[in-house]
Amino acid sequence: MPDLGGASIGDVLVLFAALFALVYLGLTARSPSILRSATKTLAVLLLACAAWLGGGSALLILALGLCTLGDLFLSRDGESAFMAGVGSFAAGHLVYIFLFLGQENSDFGRLMQVPQLLGVVVLVLAGLAMARLLAPRAGVLKGPVLAYVPIILGMGLAALTLPLGASTAGLALVLPAAVAFMVSDIVLAFETFVLSENHPMRWITPYVVWPLYWGAQVGFLLAFL
Repeated sequence: MPDLGGASIGDVLVLFAALFALVYLGLTARSPSILRSATKTLAVLLLACAAWLGGGSALLILALGLCTLGDLFLSRDGESAFMAGVGSFAAGHLVYIFLFLGQENSDFGRLMQVPQLLGVVVLVLAGLAMARLLAPRAGVLKGPVLAYVPIILGMGLAALTLPLGASTAGLALVLPAAVAFMVSDIVLAFETFVLSENHPMRWITPYVVWPLYWGAQVGFLLAFL
């Protein structure tokens, strides 16, 4: 990767992505606007560009690109934009699953071993709880929402096939990043379908979702680049 006085172009892109992420954090609870959409989208698009310039795998670049599209759609109002965003993120999760399982040291046998087995139990229980909580509240979106649940949990299971505490290629970052991504999805679903419009928790949930989600994307970038 080209070097700029000791800092690569990728490093500069990540820095600008962080700046856009901070700006968006201040806008996240506001109404949709061009500035809000631009900062949210660029905060992840620049990570995808950094992955491309840094020689990252096609799956990593594709996953970050799909998440960028999801951010763009979810930054707008309307059910069609919401569904497009859900579809983009579902595809992004699936690509991350393939990325995790494609690692040489990915092993399904770990899912039957402690402590990964405990993680499997937690994910299954979380999935059942989410389905029970969201199904009666999602209305016409019940089908897509319930289909999304096993996809995000599948990403968590795929992360658990990698060795815990792995230092090779930074894979130790994969599981915490995957957990952060899943938690951000769960909080967003709770905000969207469970909390009433005037619920006092709505003032804080956007400030929880964004740092977890964006931090997860940075974690994946560092793990696989």
